Amino acid sequence: MESLTSRMQAVQSPIIPVVGELIKNSPGTISLGQGVVSYSPPPEVLELLSQFLAEPTNNLYKAVEGIPPLLAALGEKLQTFNGIAINEDNCIVVTAGSNMAFMNAILAITSPGDEIILNTPYYFNHEMAIAIAGCHAVLVATDENYQLRPQAIAQAITPKTRAVVTISPNNPTGVVYSQAGLQQVNQICGNHGIYHISDEAYEYFTYDGVKHISPGAFSGGRNYTISLYSLSKAYGFASWRIGYMVIPQHLLVAVKKIQDTILICPPVVSQYAALGALQAKPEYLQKNIGALAQPALRQSSVNAVGIAQVREIVIDALNNLQGMCSIAAANGAFYFFLKVHTQMDAFELVKRLIQEHQVAVIPGTTFGMKDGCYLRVAYGALHKDTAKEGIERLVQGLHKIVNI
Repeated sequence: MESLTSRMQAVQSPIIPVVGELIKNSPGTISLGQGVVSYSPPPEVLELLSQFLAEPTNNLYKAVEGIPPLLAALGEKLQTFNGIAINEDNCIVVTAGSNMAFMNAILAITSPGDEIILNTPYYFNHEMAIAIAGCHAVLVATDENYQLRPQAIAQAITPKTRAVVTISPNNPTGVVYSQAGLQQVNQICGNHGIYHISDEAYEYFTYDGVKHISPGAFSGGRNYTISLYSLSKAYGFASWRIGYMVIPQHLLVAVKKIQDTILICPPVVSQYAALGALQAKPEYLQKNIGALAQPALRQSSVNAVGIAQVREIVIDALNNLQGMCSIAAANGAFYFFLKVHTQMDAFELVKRLIQEHQVAVIPGTTFGMKDGCYLRVAYGALHKDTAKEGIERLVQGLHKIVNI
């Protein structure tokens, strides 16, 4: 019977539950692992949930692509923040998170055996989705600062290539890809008649004056650019499972077939919650995201001050790893990606950090970094005091383990 599971045997196991089990067996561990935020959805969500409950027909199935009020609100957001106009050439599809949006995209544009180009380090669920679809991930290394290498991407394209995937701001590195790099990749995709899948789940998380760039706004690219978005990060919506995608109009029939089969329609209660979140006051994002990294946006409350200092605390502590680790500048998301100068296996190092120093991070092998020892550090879920303790444990643990 084992042969009947061969399709999934080729797919890597998700790392978060594996590390979670190690954490459970080491009580008191501070997790710098999973990419979530510490704050709750905005209060406007509750009002919209009341509206959902007040309408009995909301218990029935709704449109496959999303309810009209949410589609309209997302269209306004895309125009205002991303510079993407929704018209006859493209459309929005609401999904159960951006992971589902990515799976929709892969299934809609490929046949088994096709190739998708991922830039390493990649987001592990992307590689898993490609394998599940019976396709092959072609890996192209980013440069020493984890920026795109457009010419290397162009050279990796074959007759089987169907898309190039970019993630900016990036998971796992926290790097924001340059506008020039994204434009070059987008143009390469257009020239070769393939798709550019742009994952923008961390679009609001940019620091130090860096601006988020949406490839879907580039002139001439709307017929081959697929943009993926999430409410999980910016609005504290991780468990609500709500995201959306902007796709060329010619892909809508295929995407609706996939979504109707897997989901029928996005959870309507979560769609109402999303509509409420999009009506939140600007201060909500300023407090919880802008203040995450920028002292100028700190609020007066104790909690907000703690959030404002989280990124600074992490940066200050990581400076103590100079000579032991290489750490690229990260102006986005809420990650830092460490290259540890050791011959140790990354997962073995992660296990020892949890078991001996009660701090958890994610091994770089999960993100396709097989040559060397890499660790992803996530700080979005931490408040000031926890962040300070967690990052200090990490620094001390690396000094003790790596220097032995």
